[in-house]
Amino acid sequence: MKFVIIGLSVTSSWGNGHATTYRALLRELANLGHEILFLEKDVPWYSGHRDMPQPTFCELGLYKTNEELKSKYREAVAGADVVIVGSYVQQGVEVGNWAIDTATGATAFYDIDTPVTLAKLERQDYEYLDPATIGRYDMYLSFSGGPILEHLEQHYGSPMAKALYCSVDTKLYFPEEQPLKWQMGYLGTYSDDRQPTVENLLNKAAAHFPEEEFVVAGPQYPKDISWSQNVQRIEHLPPAQHRKFYNSQKFTLNVTREDMIKAGYSPSVRLFEAAACGVPIISDHWDGIESIFEPGKEILIAHSTEDVLEYFFNISEEERKQIGINARTKVLKYHTAKARARELVDYVDQLKETSKV
Repeated sequence: MKFVIIGLSVTSSWGNGHATTYRALLRELANLGHEILFLEKDVPWYSGHRDMPQPTFCELGLYKTNEELKSKYREAVAGADVVIVGSYVQQGVEVGNWAIDTATGATAFYDIDTPVTLAKLERQDYEYLDPATIGRYDMYLSFSGGPILEHLEQHYGSPMAKALYCSVDTKLYFPEEQPLKWQMGYLGTYSDDRQPTVENLLNKAAAHFPEEEFVVAGPQYPKDISWSQNVQRIEHLPPAQHRKFYNSQKFTLNVTREDMIKAGYSPSVRLFEAAACGVPIISDHWDGIESIFEPGKEILIAHSTEDVLEYFFNISEEERKQIGINARTKVLKYHTAKARARELVDYVDQLKETSKV
């Protein structure tokens, strides 16, 4: 099939988790024999930080304005079997309605930020999606599963809402021998709602564990944050360095956005990347995490600094390694990019079978 995907970015991972998600999914779609055109708005904050300026698994189209998008790529959108518009696309309501009106094949909204999107809709913040457009897409592909899918269909009128969780490219993320530089690390862009958990589960834990080193990697952290002396800061870590980063930690920390905690069933791409590297994960809790990893066996749940310290002191080296192995085994079975690409194709086939397209 021919896919046209209008997304936030595939060329730059700077300050976003969308690029790595698209790269893994599109690479496997291409491996399945599908043709892909990815359309990305050419903005300065990504053009100055492109770590994949020429993806090999898809054709890339950059556009400066919506007018350029509509004139230059109308024929491609009209001729595609599947047209997908992603979350956080600038002027996404206008882009989405144009894509729906132009497409002759299946149309889908790919929400890599479902809980955030729903919170915005409730506030009548229609930055990239509005309620009316949801019902016009043939399908809503959601980064969150569970009860939220029924809500999208019943409350917002989506003809078909399906979970399409993030995934991991296991050719890029896997265990490798590295010196264990850090007791625990965290990879993520700063956000106000995540920082209290980073503070409690990493920074305070580091202060109680001065003999070991910790690390926080990601941009946009305020300069006035008071980090413990044994917490190293890395401003930006390109994806090419993620595997080495994870494999250099005894434990890695997963912290979830507030909207995603409220929604539940919203695993992050970082969760799967770390697990694929076989690194034991310490995570905050959200509804549905048990459906992804089994607590105590495949993941460690922490509610406080004390929980983290208890894991540090009471888990043997053998147990620590086994938790990482168990999580990697689960990811290889259910959460690879190949598995996700096949799910997407299956959903498109379901649309055709039900004559919705």
